[in-house]
Amino acid sequence: MLKIKVILISVICLLINTPALIAQTIPIHGKVIGADDLENIHVINKTSKIFTITNSSGEFDIHVKLNDTLVFSSIQYSNLEVIIDDLVVLNKELEVNLEEYVNALDEVVVGKILTGNLMLDVGNSTAEPEINFYDVGIPGYKGKTKTQAERRLHEATTGGGIVALNPLLNAISGRTKMLKRHIALERNDELIHKIRQRLAQDFLSEHPIDESKQMDFWYFCSDDTDFMNRCKDKSDIEILAFLNEKYVQYLANIKSDE
Repeated sequence: MLKIKVILISVICLLINTPALIAQTIPIHGKVIGADDLENIHVINKTSKIFTITNSSGEFDIHVKLNDTLVFSSIQYSNLEVIIDDLVVLNKELEVNLEEYVNALDEVVVGKILTGNLMLDVGNSTAEPEINFYDVGIPGYKGKTKTQAERRLHEATTGGGIVALNPLLNAISGRTKMLKRHIALERNDELIHKIRQRLAQDFLSEHPIDESKQMDFWYFCSDDTDFMNRCKDKSDIEILAFLNEKYVQYLANIKSDE
């Protein structure tokens, strides 16, 4: 009986590796396993240029063939590439484990090192409790710290005194409009930086741009008037669609300049 099973498995493996089946596209059912939210994780077949997303349980269905490359991409998990092998084609099932994405800084040791011994560490620690403004009778702001441009805009639009002249004068001079533009640029820079960190490697591998012009391309994207609407809080697929459009425009601009 064991011999028959071995022969059957060998025949199946031989059939799977025949040229006809290597080129055959089949549907598979997959499941993503992770520590956090499993919904809306992008599953991209880089080989055939198709994609899907996972449901609330981390499950998905997609068409593949032998040796296709699947890319699993999301904000909360590190990107993962999986190559479709014989077993996936045979079982028509795939299960992947994703690692949570942690943007960690290099470890830096400053001052005294704590040992883990509570009594020793209490004596060695130089930490002081955070000052609470309300404990000393001084009202303080505990919200998100404003950037310099945001502080200037707040001052320009609120003013002070019995008659607040600052807002009127700044509106007439155009300073308020300039400050709002400055804040918008700050937010655009922050968003394009995050997009570059997450998508630049994959995007540029399929959309070649001379290295000396790559930063210019990203600024070209962020300078689009519709940039925030198209990219803020959007999925990677939606952002990539926007980048594809800007790539075509950017190449056309370079060609016209030449």
